Amino acid sequence: MFQRLSTDTVNWIIIIGVILFVVEIAFFHGGMLIPAMFFGVLVYFGWKKYHRLWGKILFWIGTISLLFAVLNLMAVRFLLVVSILLFLWDYLKKRNETMYIQPKPIHDETSQSSLIKLTPIFKHQLFKDQETPDEAYRWTDINIHSAFGDQVIDLSQTFLPDDTAIISIRHLVGNIEVYVPYEVEVSIHHSSVFGRVHIFDQHHIRLVNQTLSYETEGYQTGNLRVKIITSIFSGDIEVKRI
Repeated sequence: MFQRLSTDTVNWIIIIGVILFVVEIAFFHGGMLIPAMFFGVLVYFGWKKYHRLWGKILFWIGTISLLFAVLNLMAVRFLLVVSILLFLWDYLKKRNETMYIQPKPIHDETSQSSLIKLTPIFKHQLFKDQETPDEAYRWTDINIHSAFGDQVIDLSQTFLPDDTAIISIRHLVGNIEVYVPYEVEVSIHHSSVFGRVHIFDQHHIRLVNQTLSYETEGYQTGNLRVKIITSIFSGDIEVKRI
């Protein structure tokens, strides 16, 4: 369904949704946004303590309440209505289309470039802690966004490429830990609304809506390099040698 939409159409849907979101905050005192954030915090702490009875109760109460709070946001209701209309439009359009069967052209396999599909180390997860394997693993650049949970990356269990390895994480609530071997040079660009930062011997106990950038002395000339780009709404980041 969404494959048929042009990029401009998708952009306009997103823009209208953002406008409705801003209107709800500006003229309706946040609407259900603040309760949704509160219930999201309940879900996070309930998931962290899900092995206990009170954690399960907190998780499911927060989940159900968060669902109703999100569905009451004007932007979400707009997106639901648009999705239903697009589904009906796509269904009616498919019914009016004539099916054509065409022979597939034969391509010379030798003229095609070979592509290898790589399995990402981390996946996009809303409510889950993630960490690299305890045993040796194949390195692929990390580029994820997540909502709640902790992310732990141990670079001592993999072979980094000769060029620059990339770690890019956009996170809502939770902590990020990166363990770097001594022979690897590091560049770090971190932004946070609330949180603490511990990067080697540099410590920032209270980071409020700030951006920090560091790099080791040999980063520009080193062979083994890792570039870490992180963005957190609320949480701590720790980068240390191992």
